[in-house]
This record gives sequence, C-alpha cells and structure tokens, in this order.
Amino acid sequence: MKRTLKIFLAKPELAAALLLILLTMLLESTSRGVFLSGGNLASFMGIVPEIGLVAVGVTILMIAGEFDLSVGSVFAFGPMLACVLAARGWPMAAAMPCSLVCCAAFGLVNGYLTIRFHIPSFITTLGMLFVARSLTIVISGGFPPPFPDDAPVWLFAAAIGPVRISMFWFVGICIVLALVLGASNYGNWIRATGGMPEAAQAIGIRIDRVKFACFVLSSVLAGFAGQLQVMRLESPLPSLGDGMELQAVAAAVIGGTALSGGIGTVLGAIMGVILIRAIDNGMVVSGVDANWFKFAIGALTVAAVVANSHLRSMAKRLKVGV
Repeated sequence: MKRTLKIFLAKPELAAALLLILLTMLLESTSRGVFLSGGNLASFMGIVPEIGLVAVGVTILMIAGEFDLSVGSVFAFGPMLACVLAARGWPMAAAMPCSLVCCAAFGLVNGYLTIRFHIPSFITTLGMLFVARSLTIVISGGFPPPFPDDAPVWLFAAAIGPVRISMFWFVGICIVLALVLGASNYGNWIRATGGMPEAAQAIGIRIDRVKFACFVLSSVLAGFAGQLQVMRLESPLPSLGDGMELQAVAAAVIGGTALSGGIGTVLGAIMGVILIRAIDNGMVVSGVDANWFKFAIGALTVAAVVANSHLRSMAKRLKVGV
C-alpha cells in the first residue's frame, strides 16, 4: 500500500488525471448532461491537438531545464509562411516542409543565444516572440493571404466520424515522444540535462546538444500545430497563437512538469491540455461567464505548482520497506 501511495505521489500526472475526472463529474452536473454529450466532446477535443502539440514541445524543453515563450508566435509564423509561399506559386507539398524548416531555425537561434551567451531562455525566447510575430505580420502585409487550393486539408483536418485526422497526428507524435522520453537513453539525457546538469556533463552527456535539440523540437511542433489549425480554419490569420505560449506552460505545469527541470512526462502535458480545454468548454456549456476562464487557469496553475511540490516532498519522506 505504501509503495503504491509513493508511486502515486511521485507521479503528479496521475493527480492531474484524478482532477480531470472530478472536474468532468462537476461539469457534467452543472451543464445538465451537455458536457459529455457526443457533439460537445467532439467540439472541444477537436482543438486539443493544436495546443497539445505546442504543450508537449514546451514540456520536453522544460524537462531539459529551459523555457520557450516564442511558440505562440512561431505557431502563427509557420502556416503563414507556407500560405504566402503558396500564393507566390509554390506547391503546398513544398511550402509546408519549407515553413517547418524555418520554424526549426527559430529553435536553433533560441538555443544558440541561450547556450552560447548564457542568457536565460526566458529572455531569449521572449525576444524571439516579438521577432516571430513581427515577421508574421510583415510577410503577410497584415492581411491573411488566400487559402491555397492545393492545401491538403483532407490529410490534416478532415473528419473520420466524430474524430478529426489531426487527432491521429497528435496521438502518433505523442506516442513517439513518450517512448523517446520514457524508454530511451536520450530521454534519460534530457532529464539529466534539466535535473542534474553538472552530473550529466561529468558522465559525458553533451547537454548543449540536448538543449539545442529540445529547442528545435519545440519550435517545429509549434509550427506544425499552427498548420493543423490553419487547415481546420482554412484561413492563415496573423493573430493565430496569441497567448498560446502561456497556456502551453500552464498545461505543462498542471501536468506535473517541474519548473526547475528534470521532471515531467508527455502524458502529464496531455492531461494539462485536456484540463484547460475542459475548463474553457465547461464554462460555456454551464453558463458561466467566459471572462472567468483566465482566472481559473491562473489559479489552477499556481495550485498545481504548490501541490506538485508538496506531493514530491511527501513522496521523499514516505519510507517503503524492501
């Protein structure tokens, strides 16, 4: 029993899952059965892949001990660049991969400036947030370009029954990243880089390269998530992703990722995203003023940090017999 309790306390993503269950029961009651209806679930889960990919990328980078506040702007820049290139004659089959390469360049710049000049990633990526957002507006001229006729909407935003294909992309990417993080040496390197950087260096782990890779992954996932949203909306708006970086960090923290690095899971990020979307949607179907949404997310984020710290302390103090 003690061993089970210790495992539960040490895995805050399980606490997030329990909170989600309790929240679902509450929202189902206050919405008089609307929240768990098939149409409503399909509606709010359809948006989960877009913010979910951003949150997963941010989570892995936070596990490596860094932050990325530029993901919301890169989220808008990626699909905007693809559509602008398409408007100038590029086929979308070439424009979309090219835009992802440019998104990766933002991650490379973030990583280089942070590591080479020992600048806090909070500052580096905050600056890149403004750079990427400005470039998005400049290349678009402030107006959305026409949506390309050859855009592969069927591959990203079409629906199979009540489920969008974007959900399959999301699940597939998350499974791969969860396996890398939880069942590979590279995943151990990421955790060691964020949690014990001196020890990681001492055993030969190139923590600079690990952080570089995580910065690039965060930017590429943000750009790809933006493409998913544009395929769904069929309109590349310059304002896409505004404020998404804060929701991504909140989802990571709510899912149990430690702000100090070294601790976190892909499943926790997913739980955090679903909780945020459930609160947003649940307020609407329950008739609660939507202006309380940011209040609820802020309070939940602070509570998650306090609770996760307390749970880890309890897990360390709990003695389990051999």
